[in-house]
Amino acid sequence: MGLYDRYVLPRLVDWACSCRPVQRQRTKIVPQAAGVVLELGFGTGLNLPHYDPAKVTKLIGLEPAGGMLARAGEQLRSATVPVEILNRTAEQLSLPLASVDTVVVTYTLCSIPDAVAALQGARRALKPGGRLLFCEHGAAPDPGVRRWQGRIEPIWRVIGGGCHLTRDIPDLIGAGGFEIEQLETMYLPGAPRWSGFNFWGAARPRPGPG
Repeated sequence: MGLYDRYVLPRLVDWACSCRPVQRQRTKIVPQAAGVVLELGFGTGLNLPHYDPAKVTKLIGLEPAGGMLARAGEQLRSATVPVEILNRTAEQLSLPLASVDTVVVTYTLCSIPDAVAALQGARRALKPGGRLLFCEHGAAPDPGVRRWQGRIEPIWRVIGGGCHLTRDIPDLIGAGGFEIEQLETMYLPGAPRWSGFNFWGAARPRPGPG
């Protein structure tokens, strides 16, 4: 891990992902989580204050980046739900089959190298009646904005730790073995349009293999 990834990137991500519009998005999704919860991309723990301790019995936070976890100390110390951290990538997820009730993923699918494999692993870990709760940014619906996303993305991936601007979040979720039940979208107020188009909602595991 280089100095940028260890010291600069965690501060940059923490700053960008803790701004007020993004925090408002978290409040729409995270409090719905219940039971044993798997969070893909725990990061610096920004979702922790939004979990409802009356609903969540345990949170399993998946985070491969040591620099992110180093900044999560304060959030972990003040956590109101039991937390277990797994220091591995989402593609390496090896939880027992049907062992979690809810999967939460917020502002993470943009940067996971193989997002479909990560979602497939999360689907296997979900109980049949479980839910995937998601809030992500991605490809905008407007052609002009998408063109700018395509131009900026090569540089942005380097600055933002592999963050993609052009991923089609509903398509990724479908390819990961889920059926979307609820979906809302909008440009976040105050954010650049090339980085601010958000998708959020809930999905269920698609019946059958795969």
